[in-house]
Amino acid sequence: MRFAFAATGIAFAAALASAEPPSGEVTRIDAADVKAAFEKGLPLLENDAYKVHASRREAPGQAEVHARDTDVIHVLEGTATLVTGGRVMDATTVAPDELRGAAIQDGIARTIAAGDVIVIPNGVPHWFREVPAPVLYYVVKVTGSGAAR
Repeated sequence: MRFAFAATGIAFAAALASAEPPSGEVTRIDAADVKAAFEKGLPLLENDAYKVHASRREAPGQAEVHARDTDVIHVLEGTATLVTGGRVMDATTVAPDELRGAAIQDGIARTIAAGDVIVIPNGVPHWFREVPAPVLYYVVKVTGSGAAR
């Protein structure tokens, strides 16, 4: 039963991620579908102006730089060490306007925890360096016209 529930939520999230919402229409995502999306860490909604992700991180990731997207993060559960600024090591382009790398050198490390809101402007390197246990967080990615820096 749990697998069917998660599969339904995943299918719903995938459909929302690929659909452009009608202009001026309100989008409601049912709590059960949001919960299912957090189980896997999936997008809830994406369009040309913004993206809303139900993010789940269980381990450190790669360093990232978004040339156009500003990340607005609201941590719901868990803690992590987030490094921002500095320089991305071994950076490569993985998609238009998106860089990834192994780590960040000379950045600022800070512990983030449930309840925190973090705003990472476009063009600012960021990296989840340490994730001791699963961390769940919403990310709203607001798309701008170009890098802030």
